[in-house]
Amino acid sequence: MHHRIYTGFLRLPTLVRILTMALLLVVLFGVIIHLVEPDSFPTIFEGIWWAIITTSTVGYGDYSPESLLGRITGIILIFIGAGFLSTYFITLATTAVSRQNNYLEGKVHFRGDRHLIIIGWNERSKEIIQTIRTIDQFSDIILIDETLSSNPIMDAKVHFIKGRASQDHVLEKANIATAEKVLITADQHKDELDADMNTILALLTIKGLNPNITAIVEVLTRDQMENAKRAGADEIIQSNRMMSYIMTNCIATDGIVSTFVEVLDQLHGSSFSFHPSEGYVSKSFFTANGELLKDGKLLIGIKRGENTMVNPPRETIIHDHDELLIIGQL
Repeated sequence: MHHRIYTGFLRLPTLVRILTMALLLVVLFGVIIHLVEPDSFPTIFEGIWWAIITTSTVGYGDYSPESLLGRITGIILIFIGAGFLSTYFITLATTAVSRQNNYLEGKVHFRGDRHLIIIGWNERSKEIIQTIRTIDQFSDIILIDETLSSNPIMDAKVHFIKGRASQDHVLEKANIATAEKVLITADQHKDELDADMNTILALLTIKGLNPNITAIVEVLTRDQMENAKRAGADEIIQSNRMMSYIMTNCIATDGIVSTFVEVLDQLHGSSFSFHPSEGYVSKSFFTANGELLKDGKLLIGIKRGENTMVNPPRETIIHDHDELLIIGQL
């Protein structure tokens, strides 16, 4: 029985053990001084008060031992008790600094839920985090990266986890089980094929731990598109294909890049989203767009199965299982 109590005590955090010993010491010497000098310390409470004041080296002088034995008791308490309290406060400060360093270095578990996880630190993820912080779409953003030494964004909403996203213990630190969405960006330190393979491996690990999470992945090579779909990607971003399209149009048409950037800037604070066709079935594209404009939404296309029609003919009829591509405020 005593061995179990001792073992349980040793398993307590260092701060708790030191504080417990300091409190027991104060109570013990408070009882002793009451027994040694009952006239100067009429109750145990006065004895404990004196012990606390003595170990903290405040020394109010409202209670003090008068006899030789009482003063010897006080000397022993000062030598032992002051050391315990000093150790406690030093350990407390060390623990606080250590925890702060661990937080900055990405070693602390995240305990929240319904958060966004972004994997990979680069200019794209930097811009994404800064934009999301301004629109308050997610209460917390978790950044996972193995190359960073500390959190690159000092914000209470951005929690950094250092490590490889294809490892279970790293994702568990990010509380993957309760996350709402994950964005996997291509690793800028690898060639295109290796970056895509690393993305798919991370995606497989994530879907294995949380099959219901919405996964958005960046793929650089077209050959890995199908593999990303098989791995469970909900949205696939072909960044190289998009840039090739913009550059091609830039060659064919002067000023396309600057115009495209200006359009994107105008859409800041808005979002593209697919809406069910409920309420608009059998109506024309033109009629549905007019009704949506009254609510500040712009209908720009219709998704029918695997095909998306952008700006279809105005007389195009909306079917039952169509999805409406709409631009609206976030």
